[in-house]
Amino acid sequence: MLQALSIRDFVIVDTMELEFKPGFTVLTGETGAGKSILIDALALTLGERADGVVVRNGAERAEIAAEFDIGKLAPLSAWLRENDLEADPGVCLMRRVIEVNGRSRGFINGHTATVQQLREAGEKLVEIHGQHAHQTLLKAESQRELVDAYGGLGELVTQVAEHYRQWQSLRKRRQEWETNAAAFAAEREQLEWQASELKTLNFSPDEWQTLQAEHSRLAHAATLLEAAGMALDALSENDAALIAQLNSLISRFRNLIEHDPGLKEILDILEPAQIQLQEAVYTIRHYQEKLDLDPERLQQAERRLDAIHSTARKHRVKPDELPDLLQRFEARLQEMGGVGGVEELKELELSACSAYQAQAKKLSAARKKAARSLSQEVTETMQKLAMSGGEFSVVLNALEEGSAYGLEQVEFLVSAHKELPLRPLAKVASGGELSRISLGIQVVTSKVGAVPTMIFDEVDAGIGGRVAEIVGRLLKKLGKERQVLCITHLPQVAAAGDQQWQVSKSSVNGSILSRIEVMNEKARIEEIARMLGGVKITETTRKHAAEMLRGIASTSSKL
Repeated sequence: MLQALSIRDFVIVDTMELEFKPGFTVLTGETGAGKSILIDALALTLGERADGVVVRNGAERAEIAAEFDIGKLAPLSAWLRENDLEADPGVCLMRRVIEVNGRSRGFINGHTATVQQLREAGEKLVEIHGQHAHQTLLKAESQRELVDAYGGLGELVTQVAEHYRQWQSLRKRRQEWETNAAAFAAEREQLEWQASELKTLNFSPDEWQTLQAEHSRLAHAATLLEAAGMALDALSENDAALIAQLNSLISRFRNLIEHDPGLKEILDILEPAQIQLQEAVYTIRHYQEKLDLDPERLQQAERRLDAIHSTARKHRVKPDELPDLLQRFEARLQEMGGVGGVEELKELELSACSAYQAQAKKLSAARKKAARSLSQEVTETMQKLAMSGGEFSVVLNALEEGSAYGLEQVEFLVSAHKELPLRPLAKVASGGELSRISLGIQVVTSKVGAVPTMIFDEVDAGIGGRVAEIVGRLLKKLGKERQVLCITHLPQVAAAGDQQWQVSKSSVNGSILSRIEVMNEKARIEEIARMLGGVKITETTRKHAAEMLRGIASTSSKL
């Protein structure tokens, strides 16, 4: 739920601090007072495109911050954690700064955020319905998305789209194969031969390292043996061996230690050296025993190295890149249909088509159920909107091969009166009827939405009288389930609000500034009287306004 909105130097607002409540809040005021400015400012924090013209004249930047209670929005909390944008539990602070040169910066909970991140978070927080929302509803794509959202079919739609993509990818590959059969056959033959050669080589990076080390050792075995022999001679086997000399020196110092105890320190250094030298002799002898001259094994290693180098040169890669090359060959062969060629591609395509059809049929069944329910609810709402006998129907028109969105195309049909046949929503002649039907659809579908805050920006344009009163009651009822804000020029809608704000503008030091006042009951009566009576407000008009406020409170529960 939206809790607070702070606006600085935005259009004709110098500074504004607003606190929001649950329920249905209406914003009223003279035309041009700046009612839509609040919506525009909030939209910027939710990722709308920014422009330097929104900065108030004379200021360097505009700044808008919105605070939301997200204690019951587990998906948004999880999204914030995943994107390292979380702060205090249950709170989300969205902020946008727009420079006069047009550059902007976005923040979520004090962390720098991209416009896309603002938009993704905003979609989970607020729905804004503009006064021309019915124009969007005329598009087939929007109608389909609305039915799917109403039915909670988002995950199923995603699965169908993925199955369709896989099916079409295989279909395209099979068609390419059939169109370029000769070229594909030649490429395939070459790939099979190349892959077979690399498999026969049976080479791995681990073998490459081991083989190089072994070859180096075998190739220099004589030199290594000679060095080991020289070391043994020097340490223990010739007449002047180091160990013998060291042993003699240690023995002499031991005999002399009784004459000078200071020799003990020297012995403590020489005796470990004696042990280390003896260990070195044992290790060298062990190494010498393992190190053999093996010309046959050397030839084997050289032949293996030559085969590896030769294959690598043939394919113009480094030896250690041969395993990766084999994987690329096999992947390309799989793309071309595996070992079965076009026949295997056909089988894969058929399997993918079957998987798509199965998933798409599930979506169709779920859509039919959602379509029936939505048709019934909107039809019932139309009866309340002075369209007695009218009918709304969601029709699913079958597609021959289906699409990424399923096996049917969604179309909204409507009849404004009992005598009229059902016709596409796009062909409804009356703008007033279209507005009422659009508002009815929005109210019905909003009940199943997960977004906690809804804003209606003059969506009641083109209606009045009794219908306007019913619209007000519908919005009030919706406010019991969601937080609803509505900008309106209709007194009947304003009277339905749980709270009412008045937007006005005035001249301050030569600048036109917008202000918002939270109205008490007396102020509401005056404002609604103004909306009813125009320039001259009479006591009769005030009584009428007070009666409207009382009447809405007593009858709203009947809808």
